Amino acid sequence: MDQNFTPDLVKDQVSLVDLLSKLGYRHIRASGKELIYLSMIRDNDTVPSFCVNRELNVWYDHGLGAGGSVIDFGKAFWPGIPFRQMLIKLWEAADLDPADLPKMQRPRKVQKLPHYTVDSVKELGSTRVIELYLYHRGIREIAEGLLKEVHYTVETSPGISKPFFAAGHRNELGGWEVRNKFFKGCLGRKGLTIIKANERQLCVFEGYFDFLSWKHEHPERDASILILNSLALIKGAIKVATYYPKIETYFDHDKAGKAATAQWIKALPYSIDRSACYEGYMDYNDKRRAEAKAQRQRENPKRKGIFDGVEVPFER
Repeated sequence: MDQNFTPDLVKDQVSLVDLLSKLGYRHIRASGKELIYLSMIRDNDTVPSFCVNRELNVWYDHGLGAGGSVIDFGKAFWPGIPFRQMLIKLWEAADLDPADLPKMQRPRKVQKLPHYTVDSVKELGSTRVIELYLYHRGIREIAEGLLKEVHYTVETSPGISKPFFAAGHRNELGGWEVRNKFFKGCLGRKGLTIIKANERQLCVFEGYFDFLSWKHEHPERDASILILNSLALIKGAIKVATYYPKIETYFDHDKAGKAATAQWIKALPYSIDRSACYEGYMDYNDKRRAEAKAQRQRENPKRKGIFDGVEVPFER
């Protein structure tokens, strides 16, 4: 195959949505720019948790706690095969003819522009959509000084860029972990988030919103905080945690979260699983969100209407 056949070329030419369709997978529902599927890279997924952002051409599997580009999908979908063979599989599965490769012009040859640019970082309060999102998540007040508004531009195709904004925080590698109602991802390198405080106590969370939900209930606690941002980083997180004699974990109640808890306890058996404090909910923030909603209803009672109880079907 032609030497110009590169990962960048595959990223530029292969659409995740079209690829999944060609592979026989159909989305269960749509939400904004995202399509939600039953995961095809995990066995026995019963709750649709595999999301594809059509505009950014990226995916995220909530049950796995990982995501990425079409290349990352290929690695997860065909594990164990040689990298170049995986690229060819992606190309052919998308119904793109390998024979056409030498004739194609690569969109970005020399100085490849970044797919995103962080335009500005602001304190919370200037963008109403972000305010409402955090408010409905039940963490707006506690997020003050901990989350930022990140305004960024994404190159959606050669020569075409679009502005976005989200609530975000920086991880240990300098990347921005961002999320809004329709998107959850990382600008830059994916990494852990470490907030150092008490040198003997550590609380470990899957996501930042879980940490904020915990902090809402325990504002007086001075434990150090470790946030994975992705379960794929659990091995690195365990290495960080070995320096703390007292450890509490707060992982999700789904299959992936329970497996992560088991892996963590096996590595650091003196750790304590505290997930029972949000029993009946998927994670700490689900509990906090339900409590915040109940409080709003108590404070603002209203007559029942035809649309009472109707909520947006998908939210990050």
